[in-house]
Amino acid sequence: MSAEYILKGGNNNIILCERGIRTSSQEETRNVLDVQAIPYIKKNFRFPIIVVPSLASGKSYMVESMSKASLIAGADGLLIESHINPESSLCDAEQLLICIF
Repeated sequence: MSAEYILKGGNNNIILCERGIRTSSQEETRNVLDVQAIPYIKKNFRFPIIVVPSLASGKSYMVESMSKASLIAGADGLLIESHINPESSLCDAEQLLICIF
């Protein structure tokens, strides 16, 4: 209901963000991308939704497939974390894609 609270304050510029849900598993993934939340939100709310597949999976090798799944499910956009040299990143190195200029 936070989006409705923001709307009440007069701000109509709202974008929802799916960044994964926490699970009890601590093995390969830190979070799990809730792909079914995307069509649910599209059906029941009027706000656009973006997905952060790199944060949801926590692993760079999963970003491409999670991005495709998100777009097929109806996401309005993606936010993908990148770094020019992920290995030297101060945080989240395992989830970053290489940024090429």
